[in-house]
Amino acid sequence: MAQPPSSSPTSPLNDDMDNMAVDPHQPPVINYILGFLLVGVAWGLTTPFIRRAAKDHNPPRRAWLESDAIKNSWVKSKLYGGLFAVFDLLRNPRYAVPLIVNLTGSVWFFLLIGKAELSLTVPIVNTLAFLFTVVGEWWVEKKVISRETMIGMVLSVGGIALCVHSKSS
Repeated sequence: MAQPPSSSPTSPLNDDMDNMAVDPHQPPVINYILGFLLVGVAWGLTTPFIRRAAKDHNPPRRAWLESDAIKNSWVKSKLYGGLFAVFDLLRNPRYAVPLIVNLTGSVWFFLLIGKAELSLTVPIVNTLAFLFTVVGEWWVEKKVISRETMIGMVLSVGGIALCVHSKSS
């Protein structure tokens, strides 16, 4: 008769958080923490820069978009107008550089969710993105961090602490 699987500290049935300390093939916890922080910074801190660059963007006039062949066709005017708007924004380094950093954060995120606990990765990264967006708005747009926002930041960090604690116990 088969023996039931053991629940010893080296058993694969233990939580991923327990296995991180035991399994030599798992990266150290500091790697996950740095990954969470990098994604949070890449998503959150770049958002105010992207918003400011898009708001301040003044695209050049394109005379041929004013031609009758384009203006008389709703589809052509929307299609060409949208394509040139995207093209002009991507040529602007004030927009393109933060966008590339932001998209790089998405690649890091997908690498993280392949290795880290999904139910922890998503809330941690999204909370960090929120926190870094608030800090970025304060830095870039000189927005004052209100008392309510500060309370929300503290509650968010407290919620993440509860999630991590529940997974580790």
